[in-house]
Amino acid sequence: MSDPLVSRMQPHAETIFATMSALALEHGAINLGQGFPDTDGPAEVLEAARDAIDAGHNQYPPTAGIPALREAIAAHQARHHSLRPDPADEVLVTSGATEAIAAAVLGLVTPGDEVVVIEPSYDSYAAVIALAGGVRRTVPLRFPDLSLDPQQLAAAFSDRTRVVVVNSPHNPTGKVFTPDELALVADLARRHDAWVLSDEVYEHLTFGVPHVPIATLPGMWERTLTVGSAGKFFSVTGWKVGWLTGPAPLVRAARAVHQYLTFTTASPLQHAVARALDLGPAPLDELRDSLRDRHDLLVDGLRDAGLEVRPSQGTYFVIADAAALGVDDAVQWCLRLPADAGVAAVPVSVFCDDPTATASLVRFAFCKQAPVLEEACRRLAVLTA
Repeated sequence: MSDPLVSRMQPHAETIFATMSALALEHGAINLGQGFPDTDGPAEVLEAARDAIDAGHNQYPPTAGIPALREAIAAHQARHHSLRPDPADEVLVTSGATEAIAAAVLGLVTPGDEVVVIEPSYDSYAAVIALAGGVRRTVPLRFPDLSLDPQQLAAAFSDRTRVVVVNSPHNPTGKVFTPDELALVADLARRHDAWVLSDEVYEHLTFGVPHVPIATLPGMWERTLTVGSAGKFFSVTGWKVGWLTGPAPLVRAARAVHQYLTFTTASPLQHAVARALDLGPAPLDELRDSLRDRHDLLVDGLRDAGLEVRPSQGTYFVIADAAALGVDDAVQWCLRLPADAGVAAVPVSVFCDDPTATASLVRFAFCKQAPVLEEACRRLAVLTA
């Protein structure tokens, strides 16, 4: 007998990721399916972790995070966004952004509450909403413009809406929501007295488009929890250091759950991230500029391979439509791609409740070294040979 909770958690995405990685290994394919860099972060950040271990920071740190990191996160929000969270009770350090999302949803959502999610969506949203007993109300982004439809968004809200999840820059599409779109979300959240969970882990990885935190809009600090990630900021995704910032009552709700999810986060890595955030904009700018160049390289290669591409405005990802190649089932196409072209990618349909809306769309990751992407483009050229 199937488990109804497991079915609601959309395990299909996890299965596809594992399958694509296995196929990439089996066929010696270049794996552009999963979003992790193939180079380490800045040397001074790595050295800071080694220094913290040598300095004896190897036991349990405070549950909410070491003071130095909470202060560095608060300073980051003030420096970049003119937001000034109190490090003592408006900042929570978590074991990655995924745990921050889980702690926030489990802390805010009770069984039967509705949660508005814009999709395609990062797969952990559906899983944790199911764990909380919440009900998802989804709003689609349609390729290629990916604009947020005001009527469809408004229709997703009701008197049972508890939380709306905003992810900008957006995974998997690479979209950055416009100020008008964010204002629309904010207005609906205020009118329905809903909280906002704003996933901004890619905030420093935008390409010529400004990132606007929804918490900076009028009346929104009081009802917004914002998610950040050192893994995305500094290309150390395996460290799993994330955080939440927001008003004290919402942070307390997430902290109550965090205490029983992971209790705390690796002490030496917290010290290293605190130092990294104090380095200023240089490493962040360098990573963004490098990613923009690699994005352009991959977009050109995908177009040469016959795919319709919507250039990404941010994140590690770009999506492409393979319909021009006769593809009407991107899942099956991606399953064949490692053998046929020596490249692995992920169908966008695994991020959606309604796979028909994205049947021919494919997500590619460009957070790889330029020579790796160049070779991937050469391999993809066989699609039009």
